[in-house]
Amino acid sequence: MQPLPPADPYAAPDFLPIARGEIVSAAAGKNLMANAWQTGRTSIIPPADDPRTRLIDRALVTHGLLTPEDLAEIHRVGAEYARLKPSLENVALQAGFAGEAAVQAYREAKERLKQLKREEAARRKNERAEAVQRRRDTDVIFLGRGVSGRLHLRLSDPDRLAEYGLPVLHAPAEVAAALGLSIKQLRWLAFHTEAATRTHYVKFQVPKRSGGVRTLAAPHATLKRVQHWILEHVVSKFPVTEPAHGFVPGRGILSNATPHVGKAVVVNLDLSDFFPSVTFPRVRAVFERHGYSGSVATVFALLCTECPRTSATYAGTPYEVAIGPRGLPQGAPTSPGLSNQVARRLDKRLTGLAAKLGFAFTRYADDLTFSGDPEQAEKVGYLLSRVRHLAAEEGFTVNEKKTRVMRRNAAQTVTGIVVNDKPSVSRELLRQLRAILHRARAEGLDAQNRAGRENFRAWLDGTISFVAMVRPDVGAKLRAEYNALSERSS
Repeated sequence: MQPLPPADPYAAPDFLPIARGEIVSAAAGKNLMANAWQTGRTSIIPPADDPRTRLIDRALVTHGLLTPEDLAEIHRVGAEYARLKPSLENVALQAGFAGEAAVQAYREAKERLKQLKREEAARRKNERAEAVQRRRDTDVIFLGRGVSGRLHLRLSDPDRLAEYGLPVLHAPAEVAAALGLSIKQLRWLAFHTEAATRTHYVKFQVPKRSGGVRTLAAPHATLKRVQHWILEHVVSKFPVTEPAHGFVPGRGILSNATPHVGKAVVVNLDLSDFFPSVTFPRVRAVFERHGYSGSVATVFALLCTECPRTSATYAGTPYEVAIGPRGLPQGAPTSPGLSNQVARRLDKRLTGLAAKLGFAFTRYADDLTFSGDPEQAEKVGYLLSRVRHLAAEEGFTVNEKKTRVMRRNAAQTVTGIVVNDKPSVSRELLRQLRAILHRARAEGLDAQNRAGRENFRAWLDGTISFVAMVRPDVGAKLRAEYNALSERSS
């Protein structure tokens, strides 16, 4: 039998009471002040066979902090934990790996979702772009700022259009087809811009009979063709008021002057900037009033109006910059007919005023003429005042400098025709024509262009035609003499 190991004074029963001094002495003698890392046990519960732990356990029991049973259970749990710790660490390690894998999978799924969303957004963007392009190719949805507000209205009134004998058109695409244009061409012709590098009009100036010059704007070939179509198929079919004689089939300057022949007093007024006063909204309202949808009316109105513009240069690029609202250009074939439509209310109100005061009334474009018998002469002042107010209420302005009140003791002229006793032409004009033709016998026609007119023969031919319209007998003689001189000089 092997001998027993020597007795350890500190190997007494584990849970015997121990004094504080013994604890300190034993700890110092056995170097039990070391920490848990030095014992090789880093778990929360140290091993029960460790001298340091046994010493601590005795101290806990001695001071009544724990019972022996409590310590036994604690060490049992510690031993079980020590046994399971490697497995737990492995589980934790695997859980860590699984967590990292889950995080990575989440990140990848999130990135895939983002990619799907990006692809979906790109697809929708492309679809929208394609839809917009398709609509741009087949429809007109925007024609510039301030003029496109009614392009969404696509339903015309077929019954009302049929009443006037107008072509039934509901949308811009139908307008383009009727005009023989593509949607792109229609958009180009109708688009409104404040500053343009190119315009659809050629501006030029012609002298006024009263002095100064008048600026005209002639449309380029394509727009001119379009405007002629609108005039022929649409505007010319609008009914015209009875007092209107300008640019109305079967009426003219002679029919405008005839109601004023032989009157005691003739009053003539002029409307300032007549065509420019007829702005885009008023023109659009004309087409809508006759049954067209807002979109068709907008397109027609844009094709028939233009802004007054001035030339400017920015960053080396020349522009034509708008200096006013869109209105009827002087020189467009549609302007006279549309101006008659916009002036309908003015015509009716002035007709009522004239009838109330006993005057006759006619209008030739911007030229207003009233005439009356001797008893109406004293009402002229009131007439002039009322005409100014009514014109202003209808969006027009009377040019005060051109207002004339003509009595029978002087030549009374209406649109260039003398109306004192019968429709005639002025003596000065007849003397001028006769003098030109007389001198032309010896000097030739072209030598008579002393006023430096650009198209002298065209002016002379037109003036003789004017005389023939008013005075057929006199005009026939002048025409025969002119034709003879033309043949001789050709």
